[in-house]
Amino acid sequence: MSRRRNSKRKIFEHLEVIDAGAKGKTVAKAPDGKIVFLPNAVPGDVVDVQTFKKRKAYYEGNAIKFHKRSDKRVNPQCDYFGTCGGCKWQDMGYEHQLFYKQKEVVNNLTRIGHIDLPEVTPILGAKNQYFYRNKMEFSFSDSRWLTQDEIKSDDDLGDRNALGFHIPGMWDKILDIDKCHLQREPSNAIRNAVKQFAVENGLEFFNTRNQTGLLRTMMIRTSSTGDVMVLVQFFKEDTKKRELLLDFITEKFPEITSLQYVINGKGNDTIYDQKVILYKGQDHIFEDMEGLKFKINAKSFYQTNSEQAYELYKITRDFAGLKGDELVYDLYTGTGTIAQFVAKQAKKVIGVESVPDAITAAKENAQLNNINNVEFFVGDMKQVFNDDFILQHGQPDVVITDPPRDGMHKDVVAQLLNIAAKKIVYVSCNSATQARDLALLDDMYSVTKVQPVDMFPQTFHVENVVLLEKR
Repeated sequence: MSRRRNSKRKIFEHLEVIDAGAKGKTVAKAPDGKIVFLPNAVPGDVVDVQTFKKRKAYYEGNAIKFHKRSDKRVNPQCDYFGTCGGCKWQDMGYEHQLFYKQKEVVNNLTRIGHIDLPEVTPILGAKNQYFYRNKMEFSFSDSRWLTQDEIKSDDDLGDRNALGFHIPGMWDKILDIDKCHLQREPSNAIRNAVKQFAVENGLEFFNTRNQTGLLRTMMIRTSSTGDVMVLVQFFKEDTKKRELLLDFITEKFPEITSLQYVINGKGNDTIYDQKVILYKGQDHIFEDMEGLKFKINAKSFYQTNSEQAYELYKITRDFAGLKGDELVYDLYTGTGTIAQFVAKQAKKVIGVESVPDAITAAKENAQLNNINNVEFFVGDMKQVFNDDFILQHGQPDVVITDPPRDGMHKDVVAQLLNIAAKKIVYVSCNSATQARDLALLDDMYSVTKVQPVDMFPQTFHVENVVLLEKR
C-alpha cells in the first residue's frame, strides 16, 4: 500500500526488508515492483518507508516506522551508532553480517563476472569484532555536530569543540566522540585527554569553513608489538602552544613510542604531501608477522586489521602453492608485505607499486628482514608492467595481484593474458571490480578457489581471494 506525499516522495507501508545490498544498504520491494534501498533497516524488519530519491529501477528511502523487528537484530554497542556512520551493521548479528558478505561476493562473481565457481569456502570471520583497527584518524572542530534534541533545547550547549569523526556526507561537521569501539587502548584515553587539555588551555580547534584555528587532526597507530604512534596536525605554527600540547602528550602517555607532528596550512588535511616532523621517540613503529618485522612510518599503508591481515596473507600464500623454485610477481605490492611473506617459499619475488614511498619502505623492510630474493620497482602499473619488463625480469610462474578498489587497468589484464602464468592469486577489497577482471581472464583461466575474508566487522566491506589456474 502507498500514498503520495508529493511528486518525488512516497510512503510505502508494511514493506518486508528481504536482503542486504551493496554499500551496506538493505533491500525491500515496493508495490510497483521496484527495489527500495534503505540505510536504517535489517533484513527481516517490516517497516514503513519514506522515499527521498526515485530512479528508473529503484527508490532510496528511510524506514520511518517499524511494525516488526528482525530476529537478526542485536543492540549496537556504540552510543553513536546511526550518527557516526562508521559501523553501519552494528545492529545486525555478526553471523548474519558474514552471511550477507559472502552472498555479495558470490553474487558479484556470478552476475557481473558470469564465472563458473567452485564450491566457495565459507567466509573467514574475525576473532575480534571490536577494537580491531590499528589506525584511526580524528578531526578537531570548533563547532561540533549537534543532535536535533540539542538544537531544539533551551539548555546551555556547553563545550562546542569536538575531536572525532566526520558526519557522513558532511565535510565540515564533526561528531565528538567519547568512546570508539574500533581501536584498542590507549586510543580513547589519548583522544579524550588531548581534547580536555586543549579546551582547558585555550588551544583553538579548527574551523573548516573559515580555515581558522590551530588543531586540525590527530592520527593514532597501534601495533601488535605494543608500539604506539601519535601524529598531531596543526593548521599553523605556534611554537609555544604546539610544544605545550606535545609535552603534555609525552608526559601523560609515556608508552607512546613515536610522537610526530605536521604543520599544514593548505585547503585539505591530507599529510602525504607534507613534511612530518619527529618530536619524541622514533619516526616509525613496527608490526610483526610470523617473525617478519614491518617498519611503518606516518605515511605508510598497512592493512588496518593486523590479525586478519595475517589470515589473509596465509590464504594468499596457500593459494599460490609455492614449492621453492617459482618466480613470483606481486603486483600492487604496496609496502611489500605479501611479497616478503611468500618469499621464503619462492625462488624470487618481483614487487611492483606506483607509490615511491611505499617502495622505499618495502626495500627497507626486506633489508630489515634479511630477505635477499625480492626486488621492488616503482611506476604506474599499466606502463611498467610491459613486455620489456618481462624480458628483463623473467616469465613469472605465479602472479599475485592486490589492486585498489577500482581493480586492474585493462592493459594490466591484457598483459596477464599475454604472459600466461600458471597461476594468478587475485586479492580484492571490491568483489565487483574483481568480477569484472575475472570475466576478462575467463577464456584462459578457470577459478578454482574462492575465499572471502572479513577484515572489517560491523561494516559491509569484505575482502576476497581467488585462485585462477590456467585452463
